[in-house]
Amino acid sequence: MNYDDLADWQKRAADWARDYHAGLRDRPVRPDIAPGEFLAKIEAPVPEAPEAIETIFDDFTQLVPDAMTHWQHPRFFAYFPANAAPASMLAEQLANAMSAQAMLWQTAPAANEMEELVIRWLRDGLGLPADFTGTIHDSATTATFSAVTTMRELALGHTGITKGLSGAPQLRIYASAQTHSSVDKAVRLSGIGQDNLVKVPTIPGHPTWSMDPDALDRLIREDIAAGRKPAGVVLCVGGTSIGACDDIAACIKVAHSHGLTVHVDAAWAGSAMICEEFRHLWAGIEDADSIIFNPHKWLGAQFDCAVQFLRNPGPQIGAMGLRPEYLKTQGADEIVNYNEWTLPLGRRFRALKIWFLLRAEGLSGLRTRIRNHVAWANEACDAISALPGFEITTPPILSLFSFRYKDDANTAELLERVNRDGRIYLTQTHHDGQFVIRVSVGQFTCTREDVMTIPAVLSELAHDL
Repeated sequence: MNYDDLADWQKRAADWARDYHAGLRDRPVRPDIAPGEFLAKIEAPVPEAPEAIETIFDDFTQLVPDAMTHWQHPRFFAYFPANAAPASMLAEQLANAMSAQAMLWQTAPAANEMEELVIRWLRDGLGLPADFTGTIHDSATTATFSAVTTMRELALGHTGITKGLSGAPQLRIYASAQTHSSVDKAVRLSGIGQDNLVKVPTIPGHPTWSMDPDALDRLIREDIAAGRKPAGVVLCVGGTSIGACDDIAACIKVAHSHGLTVHVDAAWAGSAMICEEFRHLWAGIEDADSIIFNPHKWLGAQFDCAVQFLRNPGPQIGAMGLRPEYLKTQGADEIVNYNEWTLPLGRRFRALKIWFLLRAEGLSGLRTRIRNHVAWANEACDAISALPGFEITTPPILSLFSFRYKDDANTAELLERVNRDGRIYLTQTHHDGQFVIRVSVGQFTCTREDVMTIPAVLSELAHDL
């Protein structure tokens, strides 16, 4: 295959993509296949001789789509969305064509400097103070790992990266039980250890299940008295399970009174902060040290795209950065190289899709989408609450809510029926000891009609349970 062939097949691929998206509503959201079923269809020895692209492309179109869960389906209401606006897809195609390795300024000057610009655009769009800067990671997990590793190094005086953790004080990280498992992973892989992740109780009866700042203060004091060394606090805005939001201002005040760094995980809900009326959910965010949000979750930037804002990048660069001679830019020692802010050396040109997206949609267009999703989620929640046997277990926080049907067994069976049926896709969680079903509205192309399909399908499939 040469570049002339590529041009022809890219046109064919673009036509296929158009038809794929146009026909998504006619497909089940999740395929009804068993593990190993797809592999059995493609199983073959490694190809020794080249095959025609026509054959390969035909095999793709006939085999792959029917074995995929369709994340861009307008009735995908599971997990959180992983949106891909058309402008973002176009940008990814261009970035893939250049195939740059944007690890240093000199290896991709436009990528480096565009990253600086779109971080400022997003900062301003979210209403964050001008002293925040930031970088683009692959996912929130990497950003949280970077933040927790930075907490570790600040607590150890940046000796952990040189001397290791043997003989170091017992470090402690504090987080609500509503935070994402990426916090647990960061604590494990940073060497702090799972047993040193302190899950702080939430405030009883709190409307967004906030961490209890008084409990946070007490636990920090108890650790200090026991000879342990507090290292940092991780707060959440829009927790994955039910959308929990910590009282950011109160919890940061406690953390900073003890000299602790605060990282805020707003991976999903952060996108909604382009709408000023939702910013009460992270009131006090201006005092955070680190914030992560994923434009790929609700803003329309194609996966992968996670933005971390930092008040002062110096400590994170000190913890994560490494600049051997072969990675220096001759005559420009002070230039920003974003690989030093994160874990991987290799970096994709992720800024391009944000640049395309924000220019093509504008903040006004993105705000309209998010406001619609929130309104439609509330409407669907009200409709479900009116169905016999259904109970709303957590009311909407932005566009996420949860419900159950009769009891755990019936709820689990209903979820299986829903996902085998294929018209909508939902996922589960546990809340207050109960098995519940989550609804997360946020697909880029979904309509009110798509969202109101949820109560209709639930009513139909629960009828004989």
